[in-house]
Amino acid sequence: MSSVIDLASGTASRRLPLVVADDPNRVLAWLGGKAISAATFVAHVAVVAALLPDADSAVNLCEDRYAFLVAFCALAARGQVNLLPPSRAPRAIDEVMATHAGCYAIGDTALDPSPRGYVQMPVLDMDIPLIEEWPEVPADQLVAIGYTSGSTGTPKANPKTWGSFVCSNAGNHALLEAGVGTPFTIVATVPPQHMYGMEMSVVMPLLGNVAVHAGRPFFAADVAAALESVPGPRVLVTTPVHLRALVEADVGLPGVSAMVSATAPMPLELARAAEARFGAPLHEVFGSTETCVFASRRTSKDEDWKLYADVVLHPQPDGTLVDAPQLDAPIALADLVTLHDGGRRFRLCGRNADMLEIAGKRASLADLTRRLLAVDGVSDGVVFQLDDADHMGVRRIAALVVAPGMDEHAILDELRKSMDPVFLPRPLRLVDALPRNETGKLPRAVLLEMVHRHG
Repeated sequence: MSSVIDLASGTASRRLPLVVADDPNRVLAWLGGKAISAATFVAHVAVVAALLPDADSAVNLCEDRYAFLVAFCALAARGQVNLLPPSRAPRAIDEVMATHAGCYAIGDTALDPSPRGYVQMPVLDMDIPLIEEWPEVPADQLVAIGYTSGSTGTPKANPKTWGSFVCSNAGNHALLEAGVGTPFTIVATVPPQHMYGMEMSVVMPLLGNVAVHAGRPFFAADVAAALESVPGPRVLVTTPVHLRALVEADVGLPGVSAMVSATAPMPLELARAAEARFGAPLHEVFGSTETCVFASRRTSKDEDWKLYADVVLHPQPDGTLVDAPQLDAPIALADLVTLHDGGRRFRLCGRNADMLEIAGKRASLADLTRRLLAVDGVSDGVVFQLDDADHMGVRRIAALVVAPGMDEHAILDELRKSMDPVFLPRPLRLVDALPRNETGKLPRAVLLEMVHRHG
C-alpha cells in the first residue's frame, strides 16, 4: 500500500483490505513464543466480529497487543469505531463513553467494576479453521477516534478513517524498510491505544510484511526477553522515558536493528548513548494525534527533520499548517518551524503555547525544563505555567521535581546560574515521582492538582 489514495477525491470510497493478503502464511504476530499467521489472524477476526453487539462504537481496552489487533479489526469489519481514550483510568473511559451514546467496551481481561456493556474477548483457538474471505472496508470508513493525552489541556477527539491510516503507514514503513529491510519484527513498549503505538504496532503489521510481539514489556529485563523471543531483524518502538531506563539498566538487548522513539523530545545525549549501547540507529518520528507521523530524523546526527513523501508544511505566525496525504485538509499545529532544503526539511523552533513572555523577556517551557533536568541530582522534572494570574496579571511558572536528597533552595540556587530570574519556577515542589502516563507524557490537569496538593 502506498500514499497514492487521494482522501479529498471520490477514490476514497473504494474498498481497502484490513489485512494485506499478499501471503496468507506470513507471520503477523508473535504470542507466547508462537508465530501467528495472517490467515489465522483473519479467522480470529471473523469469530470475534460475529460475537459483537450491534452498536456504532466501542472502547478498545485490550492490553495484549494481539487481542487489541483482533478486536480492532473485528470492530472495523462490523462497521464500528474503535474509541481510544487517553488512558485506561476509569474516569477517562467514562468521559469517552459519555460522548458516544450506545457504545460499549471490549477487553481481554475480567474487569470489576467493568464499563457499560463490557464484552470480554473469547479465548482464541490457534488451530481454528481458516477462511477464504478476508475483510475489506471503504477507505473513508471511520475506524478509530483517538484522544490527545491531555498534556496541554482537555483531551480532544481525533477521528481516523482506514484510508488515512493506509496513507500514513506508507511513510512509517518506508522509513524502517530502508534501514532494516523486510520482513522485520516490532517490539513496542507503548500501548496500542496511543496513536503512535497504533501506527507503529497495529497498522504496520496489518499492512506490511511486518510481525509484532503481542506484549507490552515495561521493565528492561522484560524488553530484553521480548526481543529474545522473536526473530530478527528487530525494531524497538519506544519513548524517551523507556529508553532512558533501558540505557541505565545493566541489561543487554539482543540484536536490535533499529529503534524508534516519539511522544516527547529525545535529548541528544540520550540518543547517542542508546545508539552506542545497543548498536542500532535511533529514529525519532514527529507527528501528533491530529496528524499522525509525518517526519523523522536520526537524532544523533541531524537537528533537522525530514518530511515524509508528499507532506508540505506552511509556517504561520502562531504555528504550522500540515498538509499530508492522510489528511482531508491541512491541520494547524502549535509547533513553530523554519523550512530548509527546498521545504523538504524543517527545524523545530518551539511551540506557540510553549513560549513565555514576562517583563519583556522570552523563553520556552521546553528549554526551562531542559535546564532543570541538567541540574546535578535532579532525576526527573517539569516546568509549566499555571492557569491563574497574580495581582500583576502574570501567570506564574511552577515546577515539579524529583530530586532525592536535595531541597528546593538548592535546586533554585543551581537554576539561577542558567536561568533568568523572571523565569525561576515559584512554586517549585519536590515530589516522589511525576505522574507520567503509559507513554511518558504528563497530563496537565494532574500536574496542576499536584502543585496545589503539595502547597
